[in-house]
Amino acid sequence: MTHPAATAPSAPPPPEAVGPLMRSLSVLRELAAGGGRRSVGDLVRDTGLARSTVDRVLSTLTRLGYVRTEGRDAVLAPRLLELGNAYLAASELPDRLGPLADRLADELDESVSLAVPDGDGVRFVHQATRRRAMSLAFRIGDLLPAERGAPGALFADRWDEEDWQRWRARRAADPADAGFPAVPPRRAGDGADGAATAADFVARVAAARTAGWSLDDQLIEPGLVAVAVPVRDPDGRPVCALSVVSHTSRLSADALPDAVLPRLRETVPAMEDALRAPQNGPAADAAPEARPGPSHATWMRASKHELGPEFVESMARGLITLTAFGTGRAALPLTAVAEATGLARATARRALITLEHLGYLTTDGKLFRPTPKVLELGFAHLSGLTLPDIALPHLASLVERVHDSASMAVLSGDDIQYVARVPTVRIMSVNIMLGTRFPAYATSMGRVLLAGLPPAERSARLARLRPEPLTPHTVTDPARLGALLEEAHSAGYALVDEELEEGLRSLAVPVHDRTGRVVAAVNVSTHAARRTPDEAREALLPALRTAAAGIEADLWVAGRYARIPVQ
Repeated sequence: MTHPAATAPSAPPPPEAVGPLMRSLSVLRELAAGGGRRSVGDLVRDTGLARSTVDRVLSTLTRLGYVRTEGRDAVLAPRLLELGNAYLAASELPDRLGPLADRLADELDESVSLAVPDGDGVRFVHQATRRRAMSLAFRIGDLLPAERGAPGALFADRWDEEDWQRWRARRAADPADAGFPAVPPRRAGDGADGAATAADFVARVAAARTAGWSLDDQLIEPGLVAVAVPVRDPDGRPVCALSVVSHTSRLSADALPDAVLPRLRETVPAMEDALRAPQNGPAADAAPEARPGPSHATWMRASKHELGPEFVESMARGLITLTAFGTGRAALPLTAVAEATGLARATARRALITLEHLGYLTTDGKLFRPTPKVLELGFAHLSGLTLPDIALPHLASLVERVHDSASMAVLSGDDIQYVARVPTVRIMSVNIMLGTRFPAYATSMGRVLLAGLPPAERSARLARLRPEPLTPHTVTDPARLGALLEEAHSAGYALVDEELEEGLRSLAVPVHDRTGRVVAAVNVSTHAARRTPDEAREALLPALRTAAAGIEADLWVAGRYARIPVQ
């Protein structure tokens, strides 16, 4: 069930609204509400759209890279995160305040969050979590009811009577908070009509106004407690809430304020100063994220030529409009949006009007700004992906292309550890399980990973290695290994021929993160009798590099604001 405040407005759309754009957003909302995966039949039922319309929407979203299909299911793809990234970059909150929140989490050894108001809810824009058996599990983009948590009381203090009426209507329509999948249902003690919680929330808003901070005493779930303080703009308006979250096994609700408020009150002025500080030169992410090809317009024409009626240009143009926003581009006039996207003014105007009607943009009549609601478009689900999750579709495509097994591994000490794998079916095949470890020096992925280390660290690793001959072909001489690593670093790949196991040949390339650091390697393993080393390079290396480039492109988008675990 979609959060009532997140659905399309009840007011009729303006005449300029772009119907295909509205339909595509309804499909994306249902996919997000379904945990990132829904069958086409379910999408037809839940959106009320015709099957042919849903097929065209999915075809266009697939071309944009926002969705992929797996059998009968549509699945959200990491590229969709570029829409949420545009809002987060435009807000500048994660970029300016995130490092201060991370430092506070390290000092307190507790989870720290940044949240913003979103209608009658609260949406997270940054998380610095502690890894514990009982810890915060919310993600960037998750939406909570304002009354279920500490930040909501801070934001509700600025509500007018119309806001309160909307809040009461939402509670009456959804008494169990079923429209907020990030939180457990309300506890039975709140009463069927939620009256106890409603009265308590009004009282908590008044208390927060007096105290300047708000307490969450297990409002979300038993054991979870939090304290939140507002971070204000120069006009005194709260732009976000800074929260420290703990568990009653560590700190009670009575003890938490005394333990964390002093540091919160020290951090807030630093955050407010950070918000007022001018940008230091042009931001690296100030330009909108580019589509493949020389321009949006050229890419659109090529897509339409290739897919024909299955590519809906007005839908694609409307979604791409959101990517015009970003760092240094928080509020844009129509002309700037048209220039950034390469769209005609009339086309950009209709898209902006549609997005404003749906609540994804706000405007003062001249400038448009993205709203936190953009994060409802799958950001929470996709920001929780791991590196293997991102890699698997690309490995599957690689296997389909080369007809050999493909894997991903990361460096773990002096070994590699397999974190993703797509096997192929052959009479003679390479059987390796996830979690398997091999000595890095004797594997293609290990050599790529070692080659990607800074030179000093690479030399230190080689100095302490004691390589053993695993086959008659294994290279164990440190000087020779050093030369092979340098060669792999320069060439961008490594080929290992029967050094780990006789008859096994493998070829690997690196995977880089946003900073250019090598974080993983992907390889194809094959029986040595099938191809010579030169034939293996010719047949496998282009496909491997294509797969790695696809993983890196997704990782670039996914890792901009979310931390992507390697396994």
